[in-house]
Amino acid sequence: MSDPAVTPPHPDDSRLMGFLRLLPGIALLAAIGLLGKLAEQSISSYGKSHHVALPNIEYVLWAILIGLAVSNTTGIPAVFRPGVATYELWLKIGIVLLGVRFLLGDVAKLGATSLVFVAIELAVSIAIMTWLGRALGLSPELTSLLAIGSSICGVSAIIAAKGAIEADDEDVAYAIGAILALGAFSLFAFPAIGHALGVSDHAFGLWAGLAVDNTAEATAAGALYSAEAAKFAVLAKTTRNATIGFVVLAYAIYWARKSGGAGVENKAAFLWQKFPKFVLGFLLISSLATLGVFSKPQITDLANLSRWAFLLTFAGVGLQTNFKELRKQGLRPLLVGAVGEFGIAALTLCMVLGAARYLNLG
Repeated sequence: MSDPAVTPPHPDDSRLMGFLRLLPGIALLAAIGLLGKLAEQSISSYGKSHHVALPNIEYVLWAILIGLAVSNTTGIPAVFRPGVATYELWLKIGIVLLGVRFLLGDVAKLGATSLVFVAIELAVSIAIMTWLGRALGLSPELTSLLAIGSSICGVSAIIAAKGAIEADDEDVAYAIGAILALGAFSLFAFPAIGHALGVSDHAFGLWAGLAVDNTAEATAAGALYSAEAAKFAVLAKTTRNATIGFVVLAYAIYWARKSGGAGVENKAAFLWQKFPKFVLGFLLISSLATLGVFSKPQITDLANLSRWAFLLTFAGVGLQTNFKELRKQGLRPLLVGAVGEFGIAALTLCMVLGAARYLNLG
């Protein structure tokens, strides 16, 4: 029997406490993002005032580098971790608001060729990762997680698939560790390769959207190349993200049959549960912009809010990447991921370069 003198906490008080727990980490994201912006502006101003040609390193890279420095030296104190984990929320908000810069005609610019490339990327990623995982003796669950993560949207897809294929926490940690390590590498490798090959903004954005797994890293890689490349990276990556429900559903049915289960009864409800809702938000804002609902000042304000959201996102990308923790996950998942991702990146780059040359892409 409960003590009548003890008053249970009001639900609103619990929500308030939960919100207050997020504030230190969100403040840290904002501080690192602003430091990145300050570093970009300071170097640019110094170069102009002293008539020195300095490399234009955008705030995107500075925010990631500062976050990496913090994560891999002092680490993130526990009080900041809940708020830092919200970086994916800021990413989704940023993408939704970014829709104001895309008229539906711009979304259609992704084109039939690019949609075919997305389908090829999905099929090839799953096939390569599945073959490599089996060849190197990974567990079937871990192999499936790596295949799903590399084909769709990285960590989000792995988490979405965990329950569907009944994977244990260790396999999830291995798969996420491999995907995060490769995502960090792609941030530096992709823009360097793109500039070395003279890839157009359109083509590079499509390549980043096809080959980089996590949405945050794909967006950042595009932004590091150019603002135009970032737009096409978001479009291609959002298209990949939209397939998550179908791919996870297919794996859920496969694993249910393999274990003798009944499978997924309500497939429509399953698809809706797994579908990334921020994709619908992006399309809604884009539709309203196409219909002329927003004035020019409003479009400018929403676009600026999108950049502020991305400021927090890119800081979170760096803070969430701890190389010491990644090394603890072991070499085999990382090896499977690295070889597979190299193959996927090479194939999609060849497709994009071929389309740029023969199909007037970008």
